[in-house]
Amino acid sequence: MNIAVLGTLDSKGFEHAFVADLIKAKGHTAILIDLGTGGPAQVTPDFTRFDVAQSNNTDLQSLIDRQDRGECVVAMSEAAPHFVSKLVEDGKIDGIISLGGGGGTALGTSVMRALPIGFPKVMVSTLASGNTAHYVGSKDIVMIPSIVDVAGLNRISKKIFTQAAGAICGMVESIQSNDSDAKPLIVASMFGNTTDCINHAAKVLENAGYEVLIFHATGIGGKTMESLIESGMVAGVLDITTTEWADELLGATLSAGPTRMDAMSKAKVPTVVAPGCLDMANYGERESLPSEHEGRTLYIHNPQVTLLRTNANECAQLGKILAQKANANPAPTAILNPLKTVSVISAEGQPFYDPEADKALFEAIHQHAKVEVVDYDEEINSKTFAEAAANKLLELMAQNQS
Repeated sequence: MNIAVLGTLDSKGFEHAFVADLIKAKGHTAILIDLGTGGPAQVTPDFTRFDVAQSNNTDLQSLIDRQDRGECVVAMSEAAPHFVSKLVEDGKIDGIISLGGGGGTALGTSVMRALPIGFPKVMVSTLASGNTAHYVGSKDIVMIPSIVDVAGLNRISKKIFTQAAGAICGMVESIQSNDSDAKPLIVASMFGNTTDCINHAAKVLENAGYEVLIFHATGIGGKTMESLIESGMVAGVLDITTTEWADELLGATLSAGPTRMDAMSKAKVPTVVAPGCLDMANYGERESLPSEHEGRTLYIHNPQVTLLRTNANECAQLGKILAQKANANPAPTAILNPLKTVSVISAEGQPFYDPEADKALFEAIHQHAKVEVVDYDEEINSKTFAEAAANKLLELMAQNQS
């Protein structure tokens, strides 16, 4: 197996070379890639910093001559993902490991976030014990605390680096080729208020020969699902719970960002969409609710979560967004509307019951959608709606294959 050992070899070359030697001792090939932009590399790389920069048409020497370290790091963080992704695409590396402090961690993880889920990634970092969300993103990056600074070889760093090298070797050795009988994947989005729908739909899809991966629509869950869709590993998308768009629109806490629902179009994957839980936006404790929302309909889900009922104007905007995202997908796509309720708590007699807001949502979807839209006089968690959503996705996937 070929393992990329990636880092700033001008300042941490000996440390990376130490890891490379450990990898070689395990019977693998270590490929040293230099991302340093300061002095000359301390060890000889297999790919130089200029090889990396050239892959993105970056004139690295002119940036180095200006002696602006921040500018150089930014340039390399843009070029390196492109360079390494091509190595992965061409089957030239099977895993990646990097060591670094602040700048090295930013560089190393920028590369790892660009690589597919399931591709072995290890980052030994001085920052691994803190909030690593912006380094890991939605990818499966293993962060190992360096304990001491990545600055020299000593009894502590050698032990950590040796264990990290063992980890990446073990990860690449454990990779199993896809079995010929492996089930194709379907991803589905779920919230507590759509659990019954997704659970029942998943059974229908599993009985049809698919493996269903369910993602909790909590912001990071949606981002992770999008990442997996974009990787090309997914045969179909059951995006029943699009609630993260309500949080994005209102600036609430569980937004998955403005690119939520873009991956299906990039990967051209058959998709069924529903406006699940677009009746709610999620905030923290009651006291954290923005003052502009005082007087609105609220539901205290638990002491840490306050739900805000979306109004008719907001629902109209959400319906338009949903339709436009669906329209962009070149693969077969349909929107299914559960007219009786889009969540448990917006049903008649429940705290978020607001037929005018729901009407605005459904009308906006019909007004702006160019894909198939099907209305069901059902609650979102009814077996009838769940089976309709699952069967529609099966139909769209079959259509895509014909």
